[in-house]
Amino acid sequence: RRQKLLRPGKSLYRALLDSVTSSDENVKFQIIHEEHKVLLQVEICEIEGNIFRLKIDEASPLRARYRVPDVLIKEPTTQRLFISQKEPGILVLSSVNEDYKLQVAAYPFQVELQSKGETVLSMNSNGLLYFEHLQPPPSDRKPTAENKEAASDSSKEKQEDLGLWQEKFGSFLDIKAHGPSSVGMDFSLHGFDHVYGIPQHTEALLLKNTSDDDAYRLYNLDIFGHKIHDKIGIYGSVPLLLAHKPNRTTGIFWLNSSETLVDINTKAVAEHMLSGSAAETAKQRAMPLTDVRWMSESGIIDVFLLMGPTAFDIFKQFAQLTGTQALPPLFSLGYHQCRWNYEDEQDVKAVDAGFDEHDIPYDVIWLDIEHTDGKKYFTWDKKKFQNPRKMQEHLRKKKRKLVVIVDPHVKIDPTYTLYSQAKDKGYFVKDRNGQDFEGICWPGSSCYLDFTNPEVRKWYADQFAFKTYKGSTNILFVWNDMNEPSVFKGAELTMQKDAVHYNNWEHREVHNLYGFYQQMATAEGLIRRSSGKERPFVLTRSFFAGSQKYGAVWTGDNTAEWGYLKISIPMLLTISMAGISFCGADVGGFIGDPEPELLVRWYQAGAYQPFFRGHSNMESKRREPWLFGEKNTQIIREAIRERYVLLPYLYTLFYRAHTAAEPVMRPLWIEFPGKIETFGVENEYMLGNALLVHPVTEQEAKTVSVLLPGSEEIWYDFRKFKRMEDPGTLKIPVTLENIPVFQRGGTVIPLKTTAGKSTEWMIDVSYELHVALDTEACAVGELYLDDGHSFQYLHKKQFLYRKFTFHKNILSSSHTDESGQYHTTCVVEQVIVLGFGQQPTFVTACSKDGKEKEVVFTYNTKTSALTLENLALSVDADWEICIN
Repeated sequence: RRQKLLRPGKSLYRALLDSVTSSDENVKFQIIHEEHKVLLQVEICEIEGNIFRLKIDEASPLRARYRVPDVLIKEPTTQRLFISQKEPGILVLSSVNEDYKLQVAAYPFQVELQSKGETVLSMNSNGLLYFEHLQPPPSDRKPTAENKEAASDSSKEKQEDLGLWQEKFGSFLDIKAHGPSSVGMDFSLHGFDHVYGIPQHTEALLLKNTSDDDAYRLYNLDIFGHKIHDKIGIYGSVPLLLAHKPNRTTGIFWLNSSETLVDINTKAVAEHMLSGSAAETAKQRAMPLTDVRWMSESGIIDVFLLMGPTAFDIFKQFAQLTGTQALPPLFSLGYHQCRWNYEDEQDVKAVDAGFDEHDIPYDVIWLDIEHTDGKKYFTWDKKKFQNPRKMQEHLRKKKRKLVVIVDPHVKIDPTYTLYSQAKDKGYFVKDRNGQDFEGICWPGSSCYLDFTNPEVRKWYADQFAFKTYKGSTNILFVWNDMNEPSVFKGAELTMQKDAVHYNNWEHREVHNLYGFYQQMATAEGLIRRSSGKERPFVLTRSFFAGSQKYGAVWTGDNTAEWGYLKISIPMLLTISMAGISFCGADVGGFIGDPEPELLVRWYQAGAYQPFFRGHSNMESKRREPWLFGEKNTQIIREAIRERYVLLPYLYTLFYRAHTAAEPVMRPLWIEFPGKIETFGVENEYMLGNALLVHPVTEQEAKTVSVLLPGSEEIWYDFRKFKRMEDPGTLKIPVTLENIPVFQRGGTVIPLKTTAGKSTEWMIDVSYELHVALDTEACAVGELYLDDGHSFQYLHKKQFLYRKFTFHKNILSSSHTDESGQYHTTCVVEQVIVLGFGQQPTFVTACSKDGKEKEVVFTYNTKTSALTLENLALSVDADWEICIN
């Protein structure tokens, strides 16, 4: 409300250009508000790799303001900015390579960022820079002229109405011990009318224009059955916004963990263009312009401008700041079976046996809150889970894993070791009066661990040690839920903003980081219990920028309705663009009972998404995949098997996400940045650069409209190998059996020849390659391989990274990264070449040692697919196949 009183117009901030200082690190100067005369310090720096950072803080604050720690992986390496022009009212800073210029206007204070003479982005051009400087509480103030004026200005009612020092929310009173401290700023993106990002919302892929009471909110909340097409904040927040136009992608990363609102307004503006001769009148053309206004409750202004210029550059730039996706253990890319709750050890065994009986692959069974002793985490219900180690041994023999839930609230019970230890050590979040904050959650009265404190995180990580966490083994992994944090009966079902954390910071400053820190501590605990050898798997509900370093996220408590299946696609694409590749939605919908058709369609979609878990709540009927009749069981089995066969490709994509920050699941426009028709597409997506997936999200659909982009592209049906007629929008007939998936010409996809009972059963299964030829009859693809569970790929370079190239009728296998060494007995057994012009006369394979052998092949004249069989070519060796 307070920020909205500032309307667009001329800013009252003036830059004091005589205060400019410059060093190798940054350029600093002060700005002053013409009315309240408070000095702010502005700091601008260029970071290696086309990133600019702008920080604004008070020049001499009453106390330090909160700066977000731990999200950036390191203090970024800066490059010197040169002052290339300084005259009254204007300061121009140039980057080392002179491609970029920052133009600072003194009054009104504005910053314009230009690339090769073109304005890409400007700051404060609408005059919405807003900065509430810290003040002493009204009772402590000395009577100065300014204070008297302030007192006369604002009657008591007005003060309370604007919530400066306290604010009522229903029956809750938020006492603001340090008074108002809100910050905000506007950015104008020139030539852009497509903007994306700022998860998490149950919203469309393209961000929409907002109205006064309808901003995108970033405030992590536990919202059960969140409404579709709503801008309210749900479980996670990543304050990263992307803007795209055909020749450029730009990003804004607003590093602030307090409640944040984002307003968006796209409009056309007249741009003057000088025509041929200066004498002629200037022509005008309408150019899109998007204004983005960020408003945060507290902290400082700390913003990173990611200049791309491509979307892939933006992903790398964001990863350079916040880290890349952790490489998941291979089992976690398999299928996960979850429910609130599997009742007891017998139930777990029966469900596990059910998968074998129905010949459906799966890797992990999950236990929700009911597995504990009275909702005390790190414990087991003594009646239902009498011998958890034995149960895990049973799963281990089946080459499967267990995930258990560990929430951040701790039951108040002096006999519960976790509670009594944390209480003695002072490890809980405090209320505003200095007592342990108490809230209601699953166990009843609970306290909340203060994960912002590094000492608490270290202690918490130690709780996962096998000797401390009784009944746990090394096949047990962890799910962090309710970590927004969720507080039943709390304001908006979360912790009060005036609760107090480590170093006396109020909860309002750190709220959006709470879940990020719990997942960080949990992942550290799982790594530490294996003495640093094994990769962790941790799923979190709440997240922030950088959560990708610690594991996976999911979209939370969705509902078993078609609309939720449909919206899950843009939700996952948005999370993926914000750096978190390992994401998924509960298959079937958490709340309610899906009709069989919806469940089948959700399995088919989930099989081609990064995190693949079926989950349902306590009130819903059981829905293991074999409970819906033989026909549906068969279709679901096939969908899950397709996933398992595809794992070599998926694991390779995760390696790319881990090393090169490329999202595993990506919107079409990222692969086709010049094709405007792709910019708003959210009902289909690319999995890597090679597969286009179009889930069926309409009931009883007989056909779907699929966009196969790129007039110069060739697309093939992924299952039938048939080349599709010309690209564009095609009506594709569909049956319940499967969903449309297409392979892009010019790519090679590695697959396993058959699915096994779980990922570990498939280690020695041979490979097949699907080589899809482009218009030049070429193709290229990769395969990444390691032990699937340890950090040896990192510490000992124990991995294989192979490249497959098809060129001039020769398919060759070579090293992508020679530093990696990993021995496997696996072979490439079969190759299918899609779009091969004519039947060959003979085919030979030769290995590096010069051995040559003739290859058995079949050619399908209908589909132009050439199948090469019984190859037995070593995966870890160089070889060539020559087709004549």
